[in-house]
Amino acid sequence: MADWNAGQYLKFEDERTRPSVDLLGRVPLEAATHCVDIGCGPGNSTELIARRYPGARILGLDNSPDMLAKARQRLPDLQFEERDIASWQPDERFDLIFANAVLQWLPDHARLLARLISFLKEGGCLAVQMPDNLDEPSHRLMTRVAQEGPWTDRLAPAADAREAIGSFAEYYGWLRQAGCTVDLWQTTYVHPLDGPEAIVAWFKSTGLKPYLDVLSDEDRPEFLRRYEAEIAQAYPVQRDGKVLLRFPRLFFVARRL
Repeated sequence: MADWNAGQYLKFEDERTRPSVDLLGRVPLEAATHCVDIGCGPGNSTELIARRYPGARILGLDNSPDMLAKARQRLPDLQFEERDIASWQPDERFDLIFANAVLQWLPDHARLLARLISFLKEGGCLAVQMPDNLDEPSHRLMTRVAQEGPWTDRLAPAADAREAIGSFAEYYGWLRQAGCTVDLWQTTYVHPLDGPEAIVAWFKSTGLKPYLDVLSDEDRPEFLRRYEAEIAQAYPVQRDGKVLLRFPRLFFVARRL
């Protein structure tokens, strides 16, 4: 995919940071000396880790130069590296591996989680949050618009850019098999946004990105126009002018025994 747009992502920084706050709040480590934030984005989640563990060495990893530039600007005293998480092989072990809204872009979660757990120290934690919204109107309508326009053939692979989230039982089983205790939960956030166009703006930097990357400059505005029209039907305007974006997310904290 083309590089991520950190500025577009940060238009909803407060809403996007809430899951990181909730995830870090369930990490049971009283102290940590070495932490890594994989898929750190513009550093909003990394900043939370630095506040929680001020004495720790903290590393942020991402595959987006634009996101990393924002993260380095935000946290100049921390270390950030451009890495592909799928092939990342650290030389050291960590007290905390933090993965907020990144693993949904990677395949084969059973194998992936076992590999990440192997990078933990004994007693270390893997803390993960993933959007679980592929069945929400926001994402079902992306697929519909992609299938109904002149771009259908070009956009077919984009529908598979994200990994389908498994069941509670699957994640529990994979993590227990990897030798961890497991704290597993789901939260549905409800975000009041300023109309259907705000929902479109939200997903331009995430769920819509695989589609927009493929579309030509001529087709992209028409795709977004059709998508926004569908969104306007699916998310009615409230009395105060807001629309309510439901956003389910899956969380777990696995601690290596």
